[in-house]
Amino acid sequence: MAKNKSNSLSDLGGFVFSTNENEDFSAFDGEKTDILKSNEQYLEAHFSNKGRGGKIVTVVKGFEGSESDLKALGKLLKTRCGVGGSVKEGEIIIQGNHRDKVMQILKKEGYNVKRVGG
Repeated sequence: MAKNKSNSLSDLGGFVFSTNENEDFSAFDGEKTDILKSNEQYLEAHFSNKGRGGKIVTVVKGFEGSESDLKALGKLLKTRCGVGGSVKEGEIIIQGNHRDKVMQILKKEGYNVKRVGG
């Protein structure tokens, strides 16, 4: 089994350590509160078959928000399209060519979505 490799300090989950007893850690107490609303998000709907054994997928990129919100949006898209898919590396992957339907669903949810690619 491969180990998950941390690429940045944010991957450590907000852990802060200092040997300075006078350090003020109040700036690190809360989580990010500046979550973008759906009407402020600019998403891209891609069509792809590269690296997937010739299988066609619809990829939604550009979501800014928490991982749980991304997974919830992915589940909504998969349910409404009636297909499988996954959420990986900040992208929602929907099985099949459902780009137009995905764009309609995202627009109804209030997202700004752009069609990218052929």
